[in-house]
Amino acid sequence: MRYLYTLAMYLVTPLLVLRLLARGVRSRPYRRRWPERFGFFEAPGFSGSLWVHAVSVGEVNAAEPLIKALRRDYPNAPLVITTVTPTGTARVHQLFGDSVFHVYLPYDLPFAVRRFLQRTRPRLALIVETEIWPNLYFACRRRGIPLMIVNARLSERSLRGYLPMRGIVRSALRCVRQIAAQSRTDAARYRLLGADPQQLLVTGNMKFDMPIPHGAVAEGAAMREHWGPRRPVWMAASTHEGEEMAVLEAHLQVLKRMPDALLLLAPRHPERFRLVEHSVRSLGFAVGTRRADGVPSPAHQVFVIDAMGQLMPFFAAAEVAFVGGSLVPIGGHNVLEPAALSTPVLVGPHTFNFEEITRSLIDQGGAERVADSPRLGQEVLRLLRDPDKRRRMGRAAQQVFERERGAVGRIMQLIDTLLQE
Repeated sequence: MRYLYTLAMYLVTPLLVLRLLARGVRSRPYRRRWPERFGFFEAPGFSGSLWVHAVSVGEVNAAEPLIKALRRDYPNAPLVITTVTPTGTARVHQLFGDSVFHVYLPYDLPFAVRRFLQRTRPRLALIVETEIWPNLYFACRRRGIPLMIVNARLSERSLRGYLPMRGIVRSALRCVRQIAAQSRTDAARYRLLGADPQQLLVTGNMKFDMPIPHGAVAEGAAMREHWGPRRPVWMAASTHEGEEMAVLEAHLQVLKRMPDALLLLAPRHPERFRLVEHSVRSLGFAVGTRRADGVPSPAHQVFVIDAMGQLMPFFAAAEVAFVGGSLVPIGGHNVLEPAALSTPVLVGPHTFNFEEITRSLIDQGGAERVADSPRLGQEVLRLLRDPDKRRRMGRAAQQVFERERGAVGRIMQLIDTLLQE
């Protein structure tokens, strides 16, 4: 099975390169640093590093409190952070600058994996959430590198995707020393893939331990003063193709009843920023952008947040937040950012990537689910008209956020034990 898997990886490598080329046409960062994806980069000249892999921006954000805890508890250990996407890379640089060594994770080809491990020389490997690469896992076991999957989650869709390869996935998982699952549901799905129950612990979700950026609340309050504290404002965050039009239709419903309402619109992917801005302008809205205007003005009807890592002050300023990737079958995105700031949350029907967190918020009254795009406008309008309801939802959302904190501390205890061994 492993031989066939490796053969398949070599056969699909040209397709992976073509995919990089295609993405590079739309997004310039995809054209850069290609050699790293095959393990070619200048060795940083250290050994005994602590290596954290976070595939993209969401996983980097989830790993932020863990990486900071590693820096605090192991100040002399070099930190290696790997990502797969340019947006994840940009977020690593934004959060940590040159204090960590960043490189793209190589493709799961034996020669690339070997070269990567020879250059970074980790003494511990931490894989964030859901990344099962058999050749990488086997290479870590062969070199005696303890491997942990932290903040481990496995959606129903991911489980179905891995099941046809269950034999080799089970063998790969047996290379892992510990799987720190977000929830009992995630742990059960890892067992279905063949993980040993002795490997599994439920430690909770690290995203509850994310720090609220210093000054986010004050910056949000300043924006509200700028555009008028009584102005109705809602936000649509991490939207995907197919969702922006639904959000704009919802905003038209709101504007009919509240002509001074403002929509803060944050597309998920940077390569779509300009396209979304042009689409909004073509529909006749008065539009501002983060890059051009800094903050919304009273004249703007829609404000496009075309910058990465800038959402928290806007969540603090908004009265209602819709979290995207949920009206289309993407699986939803992080509902904890608005919850941490006591902002009521709306989601669509597709939240399988964050099912436990979303269900908890809904059950406790901090979030509500809308069935489709027409319902979105109705719910936004209802909440904007009902400040008491917004306050109750905001308090409930923040209580859920505070109650679930502590996963990073539990994971750090497991890491300490592994490193002592």
